[in-house]
Amino acid sequence: MNQIKSDVTLDAKGLACPMPIVKTKKAINGLEPGQVIEVQATDKGSKADLKAWAESTGHQYIGTIEEGEVLKHYLRKSSSEEAAEKSFPHVLTNEELEKILKEDSNTVVLDVREEAEYAFSHIPGAVSIPLGELKNRLGELDKSAGIHVVCRTGSRSDLAAQQLQSEGFEKVTNVVPGMSSWTGETTSVK
Repeated sequence: MNQIKSDVTLDAKGLACPMPIVKTKKAINGLEPGQVIEVQATDKGSKADLKAWAESTGHQYIGTIEEGEVLKHYLRKSSSEEAAEKSFPHVLTNEELEKILKEDSNTVVLDVREEAEYAFSHIPGAVSIPLGELKNRLGELDKSAGIHVVCRTGSRSDLAAQQLQSEGFEKVTNVVPGMSSWTGETTSVK
């Protein structure tokens, strides 16, 4: 495949979520509208993360090329000034979620981390749908249920909560800071 022309190359190899997004956000702010950034990452979840981040900010996600272990993501800076990042307004703390789980066994916890992250440690009963698969797997979720979205740090879950709300899910909350600071009960896939 031909090398795609980019104006800036960003090295985010070896970094885990949310760092590729944090670095991309900083780098894209320095670009002129219409310029293309190539983000090189090794985090398998970075494709879904950057795609969802671009959609939420109004920047254009062009695509991803895999070269061995490296994922090369291409994004184009939007030319509109409305590229302000939205963040999901309905937020719960880890402690609030823990309390809800003790009181309501019908609560749905949606874990949008990658399968490997989920396999090692997750909230018992949590539904695993990685962010990149969410759009295609919405049918697995009950629109009338209260859904609490969790990821490692609250970044992917914020994007997933926005996506669910835009698809007509009304009782959605983003759990912050997520699994990186979760002190409640966890289990793993045997």
